[in-house]
Amino acid sequence: MIENASSYLYSSILIYFIINTDILTFSDNYTIRGMAAKEDLDCQEIVKCDLCGTPVSFYCRRCVVNLCDPCVLVHVRVKSEFGHDIIDFSSKDENDLCFCEAHPKHNCSAYCKTCDVVICMLCISLKHRSHEITELSGDIELFKCYVNEKNRLRSFKLQLEPIRNHITKQMTSLSSFYQKRKKDVTTRGETWHTVVDKTVKKLHKELDDMKKENKAELLKQRRDIEELIGKIDEIIRKATELQRSNNTLEMRAFRSVIEGQETIKEIKQCTYPSFCACMIDEDYLLTYFGYLEKIHEQKILLPQMELKFDIASHRKLLDVPVVSSTIDSSFPCDEKYKGSLYSMAVSGDKIWMAGYSNELKLFDLHGNLLRTVNIACHGLYICMANAQVVFSDILNNAVKKVTDDGTVMTVLSLGDWLPYGITCNVSVDLLVCLRKDDQSQVVRYTTTGTVLQEIQYDSQCQPLYQWAWYIAENVNGDVVVSDFKKKMKIAVDSLGMPRYSYSGNKRSSDLTSVATDFVGHVIVTDFHDNTIHMLNQN
Repeated sequence: MIENASSYLYSSILIYFIINTDILTFSDNYTIRGMAAKEDLDCQEIVKCDLCGTPVSFYCRRCVVNLCDPCVLVHVRVKSEFGHDIIDFSSKDENDLCFCEAHPKHNCSAYCKTCDVVICMLCISLKHRSHEITELSGDIELFKCYVNEKNRLRSFKLQLEPIRNHITKQMTSLSSFYQKRKKDVTTRGETWHTVVDKTVKKLHKELDDMKKENKAELLKQRRDIEELIGKIDEIIRKATELQRSNNTLEMRAFRSVIEGQETIKEIKQCTYPSFCACMIDEDYLLTYFGYLEKIHEQKILLPQMELKFDIASHRKLLDVPVVSSTIDSSFPCDEKYKGSLYSMAVSGDKIWMAGYSNELKLFDLHGNLLRTVNIACHGLYICMANAQVVFSDILNNAVKKVTDDGTVMTVLSLGDWLPYGITCNVSVDLLVCLRKDDQSQVVRYTTTGTVLQEIQYDSQCQPLYQWAWYIAENVNGDVVVSDFKKKMKIAVDSLGMPRYSYSGNKRSSDLTSVATDFVGHVIVTDFHDNTIHMLNQN
């Protein structure tokens, strides 16, 4: 049943990759549209909006902020002492960093040594004409530093605020979550009646102690983050005052303070304990009744936001995609769902394909078959990791890989959990969709099998997934999962906090596989309508 349900999605699967101005499209016979050179892809860089991270369209000269179309309307509503000056991003002047305080419509282009202030050309001919004037180029780096550091700290503050809100939500739902765990323990205890009363009380006490420990850690985390936010606010306020005063002496003295304010690269995230039921044995009551997994900390790297002001080319999809070549996978067709190609993974100029057979096939971009590897199951879910193809073996509850010499090796043994969708990110972490009974989760592993992160519950301690099916990680760190039962896409951020969900624009939509491209688009296949849905990263 599982195999049939999984195979039907790929009867007409199309996985889109946006490369340069063209589209790569993969289907049953693997059509490649508009392949661009890798060197051209690597040399391009997209400048993003400082508020939401989408591609930039405009620039505010007064506030030194990159803006996209939707964020312009939000930004102009924010009160500013000198107003806003919105221009096209392509018209931006890289050296346009400050405006004259006396004449706000004019750029600062000189420095008055007599008054120790930056001035415009109009000031030179009026108030400062008899003073000692020098070019501003000597101090321009100082202004650039202030602008960049303020933007860096503002961006970091934007990262901290949702973390604080997430911790607050966790604290709100802490009691209900632990109460649910107590109910699980109590339900198990009722099965054993009076024989297990002593054990139930002992485990309740452990839960209470763990709850106190968990709550204390969350309180500490929130307090530390709030202190850090307050410190950053003070630095930004002081830096803004100095920047407006144009007092370069104090600005130089304060520069070490603003540059010395470090940003944290990771936070500690505690998991909730799970109650693990065991076989009944009166001689080993505690062992076989069940036990509580201890709270353990997971260190999750925060995305480091680098503010770059290089103008990058804006790429658009072709109005009419051009077919440059076609590859016939030669997999047999599933008679029930009329699908043959199930999944594929691209590695440089080669493509691994999996279909309705117990084989994985490696092709080059010209359609030449380079290698065939026999596996124990149908290749429903595959990805590339360290230049080797990795696949989910549903029959053996394992994740396996094919080595360079064609040997199939086990990477992860998953016990009672069934593996489904799998992907690998730039850090070579494996993200695997797992299901056991009525539970479903996404687990992040290292390639050596170490668990880095478990994503299963939202901030209200409710399950995120009913059946995590296909998975992709976006360039902004979002983990996007297709849920087989909910028939929707569910996105969480790198910390596992819910970002958004998408169920299509029609009641008949049946969303299946998911992929992302290098600019953050989320590409979704709709099995029912034979269409492709393209979403932005928000």
